[in-house]
Amino acid sequence: MGCGTSVATETQRKIVERDDAIKTPSPALSKTVFEDQTHRVTCACISMKAAVLIQRWYRRYMARLEMRRRYTWNIFQSIEYAGEQDQLQLSSFFSFMLDNFTPLNGNELDLISQLLDPVVDPWLDSQTCYNLIPVPETYSGPRLSFPLNVSDTNTLLNAFKEQQTLHARYVIQLLYETKKLLKQMPNIIHLSTSYTKEITVCGDLHGRLDDLLLIFYKNGLPSADTPYVFNGDFVDRGKKSVEVVILLFAYFLLYPDYMHLNRGNHEDHIMNLRYGFTKEVMLKYKTHGREILQLFQDVFSLLPVATVIDGKVLIVHGGISDQTDLDFLSSIERHKVKSALRFPRYSLEQLDIGQASRQDKRVRSNDSSHPSSSRSCSKNQRSPSSRKRQRLFSHQDSNASTSSSSSSSSYSSSSSLCSPRTPSCLSPRTYPSSPSVPVSLTLLQVPFLDSLSSVPPPSPPQREQEWKQIVDILWSDPKTQDGCSPNTFRGGGCYFGPDVTQRLLLQHGLQLLIRSHECKQEGYELCHSGQVITIFSASNYYEEGSNRGAYIKLGRELVPRFYQYQVSKSTRKLTLTQRVRVAEGSALRALKEKLFAHRSELLAGFQDFDQQFTGSVSVSEWAQVLESILRLDLPWRTLRPQLARLAPDGGVEYRSCFEDMGPGCPLPQVTPNLAETLFRYRTDIEIIFNIIDKDHSGLISIEEFRQTWRLFSAHLGVDIDDSAIDDLARSIDFNKDGSIDFTEFLEAFRVVHKLDGKDHPPSDKMDLEKYL
Repeated sequence: MGCGTSVATETQRKIVERDDAIKTPSPALSKTVFEDQTHRVTCACISMKAAVLIQRWYRRYMARLEMRRRYTWNIFQSIEYAGEQDQLQLSSFFSFMLDNFTPLNGNELDLISQLLDPVVDPWLDSQTCYNLIPVPETYSGPRLSFPLNVSDTNTLLNAFKEQQTLHARYVIQLLYETKKLLKQMPNIIHLSTSYTKEITVCGDLHGRLDDLLLIFYKNGLPSADTPYVFNGDFVDRGKKSVEVVILLFAYFLLYPDYMHLNRGNHEDHIMNLRYGFTKEVMLKYKTHGREILQLFQDVFSLLPVATVIDGKVLIVHGGISDQTDLDFLSSIERHKVKSALRFPRYSLEQLDIGQASRQDKRVRSNDSSHPSSSRSCSKNQRSPSSRKRQRLFSHQDSNASTSSSSSSSSYSSSSSLCSPRTPSCLSPRTYPSSPSVPVSLTLLQVPFLDSLSSVPPPSPPQREQEWKQIVDILWSDPKTQDGCSPNTFRGGGCYFGPDVTQRLLLQHGLQLLIRSHECKQEGYELCHSGQVITIFSASNYYEEGSNRGAYIKLGRELVPRFYQYQVSKSTRKLTLTQRVRVAEGSALRALKEKLFAHRSELLAGFQDFDQQFTGSVSVSEWAQVLESILRLDLPWRTLRPQLARLAPDGGVEYRSCFEDMGPGCPLPQVTPNLAETLFRYRTDIEIIFNIIDKDHSGLISIEEFRQTWRLFSAHLGVDIDDSAIDDLARSIDFNKDGSIDFTEFLEAFRVVHKLDGKDHPPSDKMDLEKYL
């Protein structure tokens, strides 16, 4: 106890001494305290400044990262839509050739006919033809029994998870059953939420089986409790299109009242030629692939084109136009529109007007096929070599303008579909204008006695009106401005504004339009004051980590709820910076290939500005040439550091755009212009190869190669003799067996990035240091 008291007393004494010291501080101690307080304030100020600087740097770094993410997205989307324009251009050319010109050399139009109006195999006319296909005992994949039950769909689901392929016999039978059921369906499906809690709406899948399986895992398998609407574009681009569409059709057969499928613009056999579904079917079903493709074509044409929920929510794949009429859409024979890219056959004889009117329209049609570009002229007025540059740019603008020419007649001016490049080496038949580009005329000049009289043109044929309605539904996109205009970005359908949306909703008592057709970074997007929703369900669409997928759930209150997801294999291991870098690298590679494919045109455009042959042009001129020729609507000034070097004088060394690219296999016998043309149109030529290769051997003869090139020389308006084509064929025939195979051809005409394998992606630390 004494010790305890002693300690307490000592402590009290020290406290008293300390209090006295505080009350009467020494001068030295006061100075020390002041300096200490000043140091603390100074440190706090420095810390605050450092925090502000770090925050400012971080915001700047994230802003630059977001800028990279956005222009990467713009590159992907611009190149995607340019590819769709190319496909529309090609199919429009096929239509033009088939309806208006005599054969070039006997066989070319037969090839086009096979593509646009394929002959149905008589074998397929038998409703039980699938019974003639044996299933061997060695087949270990799923076996189906019809009518399908839950066990069958579960077996199918598990088999596809295990990478198994369904036998052709079951595929054909499933397609027959689907076709039979779809024939009973109306063009517009009407659903009600009164029988179920919620309806799930999904957008484009594009052959992404993992996304479909993830939707089923998160949201539940299709059933009476979990009804679905899948809004088109089930196939193409992805590697599992067959599995995706078979699963959707299987659940449709199992639950026809709770599984609903709208048609998309990729449920089209001509689109399937370019974007992979045709090739996938032929690879997986070598024996019966052609019959399966024919059945898919029939089934796709029978898919409903729209769904309405509770009379309030309209669901279509693409969008609407100022001429969209749901009542008329309900009455058309949708199965007759096998392809939205195939304009219905239509000639002037149907107009029942005189020969003078035909001649008048011929003149107008020829004039409209070569529109002048006021934009390119205005751009070039300030240069002394404007006339030469105008010739270069107007050629490009003509191609671009024809791709956006309106395909409407007096009936509507909103839809568009690419018009063909008019061949200069062909002789027209009696009906002169391309059916892909009907001419909009307010009055027709017809002979009356010794003069011409103006009369209103007749209404377009019923089939043309039906075709236009479906094109608008499948291909259109919303825009922020009022009005309706041709969709020049894609080349088909129209852009529709908020006023068009509101007018249609009011006309039919609707309150919401749900559409798909466009990839969105977050998987969905709202526009037109929330009256239009875009939903896209294929995640990682452009590149791993490029976008999320999403689906919508609608309950009885019809308030949409969004669910996002992303199929992740490697993206979870990557930081945000690494994901942006991977996507950016992929986009820039694709863009550089586009530059290389137009190398000669770009160099000619640059040299028009570079009159002194300095090898450089201003940044503004560099961007102007790229935009005028490539027509991609990209932020070229922002992209310049990624594409070209600056010269010491601040100009752009334009040849540096092509330094790190070259051909896959140098072909000394081929002229540079011909090689570049083949680089640019290799996809189009591959489509023709697939048509020519009737036995699916992957080989075509040199004579067949000549036929292909004659067709494309007409398409491109160039004239190359057979000797040049023979030289080209011998150059591509690497193994000298007298035949050309697709692998050899594609290997010869692909762009190689010279830096592949030499550069290593920088770490996050290096990427951060770049912006310090």
